[in-house]
Amino acid sequence: MRHSPEVARYEQIALDIAGRIVRKEYKEGDKLFGRSTLAGKYSVSPETVRRAVALLQTTGIVDPQPGRGIIIRSRQAAEVFLREFESRRVLEDLQERISNLLVERRKLDQILEEELNQLVNFTFKSNSRLQQIEEIEVTEDSALVGKSLESLRFRSITGATVLAIERGGEEIFSPDSEIPIQAGDFLVFIGTPEAKERVRKLFEEHSTKKGNSKSNKS
Repeated sequence: MRHSPEVARYEQIALDIAGRIVRKEYKEGDKLFGRSTLAGKYSVSPETVRRAVALLQTTGIVDPQPGRGIIIRSRQAAEVFLREFESRRVLEDLQERISNLLVERRKLDQILEEELNQLVNFTFKSNSRLQQIEEIEVTEDSALVGKSLESLRFRSITGATVLAIERGGEEIFSPDSEIPIQAGDFLVFIGTPEAKERVRKLFEEHSTKKGNSKSNKS
């Protein structure tokens, strides 16, 4: 799992100084404490202070001047710096949440696939009354090609439920009802014997060539 990176100590110091400038605790033209004093104030090494000052300098907030020290240059630049930093934090937090949601979705997809596999396996191994899973092929000349299960009102007309679509050697479990049907697809469905007959009739009505159906695929 991805975690948002912690704010570096030198960034924290730069943010604190910028915040004080925005609040007018430090004013434009004022001189900041020396690096050694700042190091003691924030309980960090002079190198950490140097990096904080360098960050403030590159953003136009301060101007280190030889012989004078660190001079406050722009309150407006400090405001921009704080806004941009907050925007970056919001973006990082959003990216982390999206990443976590994608991980959770993959887990749910895996659980769903496992449950569907168990359903299929259980049905195949059950007695003849429960052996209701069948698949039927969509031929190239079928008028079903390009249509969706929703537009065909597949479930309401036949009473059968499509569990998966076999396409190109892969299985699309619990397919969206708006997915267009393609030539060569095998619709894996479950239903009563009457529902199966209605499915075959639907295919016959939409094709001059009957689809190849297979009962109780193992």
